[in-house]
Amino acid sequence: MVIENNNRYSDADLADFKGLINEKIEKAQHDLELIKSAYMNDHNNGTDDTSPTFKAFDEGSAVMSKESNSQLAIRQEKFIRDLRNALIRIESKTYGICRVTGKLINKERLKLVPHATLSIEAKNMQK
Repeated sequence: MVIENNNRYSDADLADFKGLINEKIEKAQHDLELIKSAYMNDHNNGTDDTSPTFKAFDEGSAVMSKESNSQLAIRQEKFIRDLRNALIRIESKTYGICRVTGKLINKERLKLVPHATLSIEAKNMQK
C-alpha cells in the first residue's frame, strides 16, 4: 500500500470518528448482551402441559432460535472486534486509508461503515 503525500484525515476528523466508533462499540456490546441473554434463556413459555405435537414444534423452534442467536452473537463479536481494530488505526493515524489503493476512504462511507478498510473503488475491483 502506498500512502499519497501525507494523505490522511486530520486529528479533528479522527477524533470525530473515534467518538462515533466508541458509540457503536457501546451499542454493539449492549446488543451482544441481549443476544447472549436470549441465547441463555431456556425459552420455556409454559408449554409443559400442552399437546406433544405442539411441544415438538416448540422444541424445534427453540433449537433454531438458539442456532440463530449463536450466529448473531458471532457476527456481533466480529463487528466489535472490527470496530476496535478501527480504533487502533485511529491511534496510528492510518484510519480511513484504503488498504488497497492508499487513498482516503470517503467520509460518508466511514460514517456508515466506520470499520471499513476498503474504498468503494477497491471494493468494486474485487468483483
